[in-house]
Formats: sequence, C-alpha cells, structure tokens
Amino acid sequence: GDHRDLHSFPTRRSSDLAGVNSNHLSSCRALSLRGRRQRAILGGNIMGNKKYVAYVGTYTHGNSKGIQVYDVDVEKGTLKERSEVQVSNASHTAISKNGKFLYSIEDEGVAVFKRDENGDLTRINRVSIDGMRGCFLATDVDGKYLYVAGYHDGKVTVVHTRRDGSLGRIMDGVYHKGLGSVAERNFRPHVNCVRPTPDNKYLCAVDNGIDQVKIYRINKRQHKLELVDILRCPRESGPRIIRFSADGRFAYILFELSNEIKVYSYDGSGSTPEFELLQSVSTLRKPNDEDAIHNAASGLALAPDGRHLFCTTAGENSVSMYEIDHETGLLEKKFNLPISGDYPKDLVIFPDNKHIALANHASNSITTFTVDYDKNIIVMNDKPHHIETPNCIHIWPVPDEVAGDVHIDEIGRAHV
Repeated sequence: GDHRDLHSFPTRRSSDLAGVNSNHLSSCRALSLRGRRQRAILGGNIMGNKKYVAYVGTYTHGNSKGIQVYDVDVEKGTLKERSEVQVSNASHTAISKNGKFLYSIEDEGVAVFKRDENGDLTRINRVSIDGMRGCFLATDVDGKYLYVAGYHDGKVTVVHTRRDGSLGRIMDGVYHKGLGSVAERNFRPHVNCVRPTPDNKYLCAVDNGIDQVKIYRINKRQHKLELVDILRCPRESGPRIIRFSADGRFAYILFELSNEIKVYSYDGSGSTPEFELLQSVSTLRKPNDEDAIHNAASGLALAPDGRHLFCTTAGENSVSMYEIDHETGLLEKKFNLPISGDYPKDLVIFPDNKHIALANHASNSITTFTVDYDKNIIVMNDKPHHIETPNCIHIWPVPDEVAGDVHIDEIGRAHV
C-alpha cells in the first residue's frame, strides 16, 4: 500500500483531519511591495545581490518529479519556478557545509547532487540505507557524515560523505526499540528527526513513536554512534523536530501531539550532555480548545536573525511566531495566524528575515507572506504556487557565493 503520509500524523488522528481546512482559510490580501532596497548583514556577509535558490522536496505518486527548484526574490519575498529534478519521493533534503552538494531522501536510500553556480542540480550518485525510506536528513559540522532518520523502521543511519561530494558506505545503523503496549497504544519507534548538537559532539534522534530524544556520542575514530543519554518526554506528546538556538545554548523541541514547543538549556562542556527543561509554550490559537485533538504541530524554523522562531500547526492550519530572549532562550508568542493552505508540513524564513514560505502538503501549494514585526501580522504577497504533496522547503545561497573556507549553517547563513 501507499504509506506516504504515515509520518504526517499518527493513525489515530488522520481521520479527524479531513475537511478541517475550509474554516481556516486566510483572508489576507496580496500586498503590493514598494520601497527602497533593504540590505541585511548575514553571517558577516552583506546580502546585496547575493543569489538564493529554494528547493522543495515532494512525493512522486502523481505528476511531481521529486525536487522543484525555485529562483528566490529576497526583496519581494517571492519564488519563481525554474526546473524539476527526478528523485523518487524526496521527503527531505539537506545541504553540504560548503554549499556545493545537495542530499535528498530517495526510496530506500539517499541521493546526492552537485549544485552549480546557479543552484541547478546534477546527480552524482545514490546509496542504499539498508532500510525503509527515510524522512529527515542532517549533515555534521565537519562534513564527514550524513545522518538519516527512519520513521517507518525506527532507524538512525550514518552515511560517509566523501570530499568529492559523493556518498560512500554506511558507517553505522542503529534501530530504536519499542516500548510495548501501554493503555491500548502500541509504542513503536518512529525516528522523525536527527540533528547534531552545535558543538558536533552528539547526535539527537527525535523519536515520535516512543516519546523520546535519544542522544548519541559521535565516535569519530570508529565511526559509530554510542547512546549516552535519553531525553524522556511526556507520554503521548509526540516529539517531532529539534532545533538549536543560533548560539547553541538552547534547544527547541516541537511536539506534534501535545501541540507545544519545549525550551531546554544545552551544555555539552562536560563528560555527558546536559539538557534542562526551561519552558513549554502552546503552538495553538486557542491552547485549551476542545478541538485541539484535530491539530498536529508540524514545522519548526529559526529565522536567520536568530531572534525569532516560527512553527506551523496542521488542522487549524496556522503559523505562530515567537520572539527569543537572547539571554534566557525563552519564547514569547507574538502571533498565531492562518496560512491559506492545508497541512503546512514545513516552512522557511527568507534570508532578510522579512518573508516566509510554507509548504502546504494537503492543498498542494506553496504560500508566501511578508512578516510585519511591528504589527505582528503576516500578509500574503503572491498567489499560491501549485506543487503536488510538498514535504520540505529550504532556501540556500548558490555555491559561488560560499566558495573557499565558508560553510552554511542550519538556518542558511554563510560563515567565513
């Protein structure tokens, strides 16, 4: 059968989500953008005429080929379709630290593509991951490994990445174990996200099925993962994504079932990693709404300025923005607004921090908005782009802008 949406929602909720979106469509009007050219400092570079490209990974059960490439107009906050690249069921993509290579999930494996000076893609090779199709990719800080999260089989896979960009052999593969049946629910492992800690000492594997984040030490001599700690989350909370603050001192975990973001302090300076819970905030428009079971927190993105965190929630089909306190890492919700799409599975913030794009999986669309930080609103700035079953969206600078001793971080900033 077709399991394409197994990692979209837990099965006990998927039937509840039908027809939810009609009451939540945005009434935002298109905004006519005028004004002077805005320039922003990003990672030490002036973002004047720097060229950016967006990549959207899709399922390929219909007419989509796999990855849609878009030209990005940073000033207007809009996207323009350029080309499509053949990849079977591109559920997630990642970029190499030097910006020259793009990795994509592919059926039962991972593919890698060379990015040219325009951001166009040429396939290099693919490798099997000896398991079911993955759902999330991450690269390490040193550029040696590609990490793959396996939702369907509860597996974390480590693939060697070679200097020429090609993918090498599997270095390690770890299967998470289920917890058995508790209160009529079978807790099977579903690894939904993998991400290294900013100090590159540990790998966090977010397990949506057993409500845990497993933390592995990265043994770089033996190329193995060693389990060192487990962050146990509330039962039936459904952790989905982890992200770290720009300075690496805080972790933000999005919970799909409890519809919240939890803030943790992170300290990797000792012999074991330390995570301490600091705050829990709701992602919902009405946190105590009786219809909350129809909602599922879905996407989490940190703005390039490092000062704002955005998340999307399916069901109520909304986007929320939180301001980050630099000192404490704590979040203050600024808005929760409708997004004119159904099941916003992923989102990205433009390099100027002033615009966002959302990948609406169920309504087959990409919607773009201008963010007004003074009024705490978003305004749709273009008509929706039609694209079948979008899974993920990223915006990255083209390689010639990040040549030499430069690397791109998790939120698309270039660093010398």
